[in-house]
Amino acid sequence: MPQMLALVLVVGILFIGDLVSNRTKAWIPSVFVSAVLFIIGYWTFFPKEIVSIAGVPPVVATMMIYLLITNMGTLLSIQQLKEQWKTILISLAGILGIIAVLFSIGTLLFDLETVIVAIPPLVGGLVSALIMSEGAANAGLTTLSVFAIVIYVMQGFAGYPLTSIALKKEGKSLLEKFRKGELTIPGQTNTSTDEPQEELKMFRKMPAKYNTDYFKFFRLALVGFLAYLVSTVLEPIVSISPYVLCLLFGIIASSIGFLERQVLQKANGFGLCIMVLMLFVFDALKTATPSMIMQILYPLIGTIILGVIGMYIFSLLMGKVLKVSKNMAFAISLTALYGFPADYIITNEVINSLTQDEKEREALTAHMLPPMLVGGFISVTIVSVILAGIFVGFL
Repeated sequence: MPQMLALVLVVGILFIGDLVSNRTKAWIPSVFVSAVLFIIGYWTFFPKEIVSIAGVPPVVATMMIYLLITNMGTLLSIQQLKEQWKTILISLAGILGIIAVLFSIGTLLFDLETVIVAIPPLVGGLVSALIMSEGAANAGLTTLSVFAIVIYVMQGFAGYPLTSIALKKEGKSLLEKFRKGELTIPGQTNTSTDEPQEELKMFRKMPAKYNTDYFKFFRLALVGFLAYLVSTVLEPIVSISPYVLCLLFGIIASSIGFLERQVLQKANGFGLCIMVLMLFVFDALKTATPSMIMQILYPLIGTIILGVIGMYIFSLLMGKVLKVSKNMAFAISLTALYGFPADYIITNEVINSLTQDEKEREALTAHMLPPMLVGGFISVTIVSVILAGIFVGFL
């Protein structure tokens, strides 16, 4: 197959996934549509190496993972996390619920390796699914390698509707309070307009014209390399995934002013990076056979149901302790199943469906959107990558 035909086919599938997701307002996840189309392609006329033929061999995907995770670290706002400390505790409680239920009940129903592979993708998203899929493949566990990707693809079906239901109940309750005058709109404390001047403290004297896209990529790659270097130095003492250190180093680099926030977006590389990673994810489906899909169907449904039950119980208990409503607490914990931008989209869609009044929308947005965004950030961006880095060592 010619390279450009392969590229047209695989990117066309990603586009169709996005199209269906937008038309159904994210009720049918784009990753699900794309995964189904890739599987149909592999079972019919796609060459098994179509992703590599299109120009995305594993080595390119690994480069993108380093850049993307380091970029994730730059998103961390210490101030925002301080303000949302209750959200952080609820999010962590939901993650603990997944781990507790799957390691207790899950190990009675499935083997230990299945549970180990299932937890990080359930807690997180694309990166943790990739780490576990690669780890399982390297350990010779081909079926579980596919299983990690399929969990990532399917978990949104549980997360999206449950989140929508929980947020609608929470929104109706908040609207009642607002209409009675019992709920106020918090003051705008975000000084984001001042952030750009403070972002690059280490290069404040450098003329802006020298901060080219290449310079942004260079600094991002340098931080990723330092993370890799430290992981190899520490290896004789303790085994830490370089991906986990990329996240940590990204946070440090942005806080000391070496990297801008969302530097990959500002270097015009984020979209390409995500496209490459998505293609690499679906490349893992080339080993999926009809019998393998049937084989993982039972653990797939079982682990997702058990994970959601664990999230509900533990987030409910933490919500009671912190005096956060059960609906809001459950919605926060559910962000682990999809993260950003789905948490943003679902919250806005719910708010728009509840009221047309601008002041009421503003009140609902102020009370519901920040915890949803922080919850998704904590679980998907930070904890899932750390868990994947730890759990992959057990395979």
